[in-house]
Amino acid sequence: MEKLVIKGGTKLNGEVTISGAKNAAVAILPATLLIKGTCKINNLPNISDVKIICNILKELGAKITWTKPNEIIIDTREINCTKAPIDMTSKFRASYYLIGSMLGRCGSIEVGLPGGCNLGARPIDQHIKGFEALGAKVTVGQGKISAKSSKLIGTSIYMDVVSVGATINVMLASVLAEGTTTIDNAAKEPHIVDVANFLNTMGADIRGAGTDVIKINGVKELKSEGTYSVVPDQIEAGTFMLAAIASKGNILIKNCIPEHLDCITAKILEIGGNVEIYGDSIRVSNNKRPSKVSVKTLPYPGFPTDVQPQMGVVLSIANGTSIINESIWDSRFQYTAELNKMGAQITAQGKTAIFEGVDKLCGAPVYASDLRAGAALIIAGIIADGTTEIYNIDHIDRGYENIEEKFKKLGANIQRINE
Repeated sequence: MEKLVIKGGTKLNGEVTISGAKNAAVAILPATLLIKGTCKINNLPNISDVKIICNILKELGAKITWTKPNEIIIDTREINCTKAPIDMTSKFRASYYLIGSMLGRCGSIEVGLPGGCNLGARPIDQHIKGFEALGAKVTVGQGKISAKSSKLIGTSIYMDVVSVGATINVMLASVLAEGTTTIDNAAKEPHIVDVANFLNTMGADIRGAGTDVIKINGVKELKSEGTYSVVPDQIEAGTFMLAAIASKGNILIKNCIPEHLDCITAKILEIGGNVEIYGDSIRVSNNKRPSKVSVKTLPYPGFPTDVQPQMGVVLSIANGTSIINESIWDSRFQYTAELNKMGAQITAQGKTAIFEGVDKLCGAPVYASDLRAGAALIIAGIIADGTTEIYNIDHIDRGYENIEEKFKKLGANIQRINE
C-alpha cells in the first residue's frame, strides 16, 4: 500500500506546468471509437484513469501506441467487440462514454455500471433519456448497461438537469446519426468544448458547444486520420492556485487557459490573494492570512465543485467564519472530517459546511475519500505543522499526473512511500 508523507510548514514558490485535462481526455479517448482510422492524441495526462480507458479500448480491438509519455496513436480500424470488460468499466465514472461512441459506431454496446469517486447519487437517467430519444433501446441490470439500435435518428433533447456527462454522451451518439440533434439545457464546461473541437477536427459538424444549446448535424463518417491536443486541466490549475494561497506562496502556473479560471480568480481576489495573467500563464501569490468568504458551487462558469475541497483547506485557516454551499454532489464534504483531525473546525451537514478559521493545522494520518479530497489533503499537509500521512492515494493518481513531483519542485517536502 502506498501513502504520501508530507513534512509541513512550507511556502510554495516556483513554476508548475499544467497537464492535459483529465475530464476531456477520458471523453476524447472513447470518442476515437467513432473513427475508422488512426489519430494522434497529445498533451494527454499520464494518469490511471487514462490508462484504464486505453486498456478498455484495447479489449474492444483498438491498437494503442504510446509514442511519448503524454502522446498516443490510436488505431480503431479493427474494433471487433461490443462488450466492454465489466470489471474494468465499473472502476471509473467516464466508462459510460463508451455507450455513446459505440452506439454511433456499431449500434450496440454493453458496459459495467460506472464507478468512480463516491460523491453520492450520480444517476445516468439523462444519458438513457438521450439515447432512447435517438432511437436506442437501453436496459440496466445485473451490474451492467446494454444499449442497442439499428439506426440512430437526430431529434431534439431537453436535459432536465445540467449534466456534463449526459451532454457529452448524447453528443457522441449523435455525431453519426441521421439528421440533426439539438441538446437544450446543455452543460458548458471547457472539456465539453474540447470534445466537440476534437470531433469537429475529425469531420463532425457540432455547433454551439460551450453554450446551453448544442446542435449536431449528423455526418456519414469521420476522417480516417488526424491529430489533436487535449486542453489544459482547469481543475489542476485551480488546485495549484489555491495551494499558493493556502501556503502564503508565489506560484507561476504555466500551460493554462486563464479565462477558464475566472470564477476561482474572483474568489482568490475576494480573500485577499494576488493574481497576474500572462497569456497562457497565471501567477498567484499571497503573503497574509486569507479573509473569510462564502462559496457556492455551480455548473460552469460558476465555481467548480472539483476545487471545492481545495478551497475548503484555504477557508479552514481563514480569518473568520466562512460558508461553502455544495449544489452539485451530496457527499462532497467527506474531506472535512479529515481536516478536523488536523485541527480544523468545520461543521458539515447536508450540502452546507461552516468553516471557523483556525490559526494553523497540525499533521495527522488522514484518508483520501475521493480524487479532489486527496488533492486538498496534500495542500493541508504542506501548510500544517508536523508530519501528515495520506492514505488511499490511488484516488489522487486517477486525476493528477506526477503530483508529488510537481509539489516537490515548488519546495514541498513530500514523499511517496510503499508500505
